[in-house]
Amino acid sequence: MALINVASHEIHCKIVYYGTGFCGKTTNLQYIHSHAPRQSHGELLTIATESERTLFFDFLPLDLGTVNDFRVRFHLYTVPGQILYERTRLAVLNGVDGIVFVVDSQPEKLEENFQSLIELETNMRRLGNDLGDFPLVFQWNKRDVAGAVPVATLDRYLNRRRKQTFEAAAITGDGVFPTLRTICKNVMTRL
Repeated sequence: MALINVASHEIHCKIVYYGTGFCGKTTNLQYIHSHAPRQSHGELLTIATESERTLFFDFLPLDLGTVNDFRVRFHLYTVPGQILYERTRLAVLNGVDGIVFVVDSQPEKLEENFQSLIELETNMRRLGNDLGDFPLVFQWNKRDVAGAVPVATLDRYLNRRRKQTFEAAAITGDGVFPTLRTICKNVMTRL
């Protein structure tokens, strides 16, 4: 839930990038951090292990200016995608205002993407939210990989709610900022 501080005229919103391990969540935040204007973001905090990218979460505060005299700050988080971190994913989702579901477009990852989406739905229900009316966008990542699953197939199996989708290659930045702009806009519209 967004934190609104009337005294300081600030609104803080939480966006979580969710998906399987190595689907591109951290890469999205790294690209945003390295390409957004320096004055608009803080430091990127990444907690990683030797064998895995994200142990607990990645965090990137992003300042997007003012709306109705309130300074709007988005706090971008990722969740660890590996199966054994399910409880951590639930904890990171607590208080979320918007979700980017990052999908690995490699054919061998389709079932894993589906299972991750089912887990997201379950976790959101545990937190008292329904994804049907919640700010959610899908990012079809790794579109630059040979043999990527067709977008129509991803839509059919993963996007039952007909949310907005973006083709992306986070490693090169393709689709990263359009995804971010849309989820930020959807969160602000809901507020």
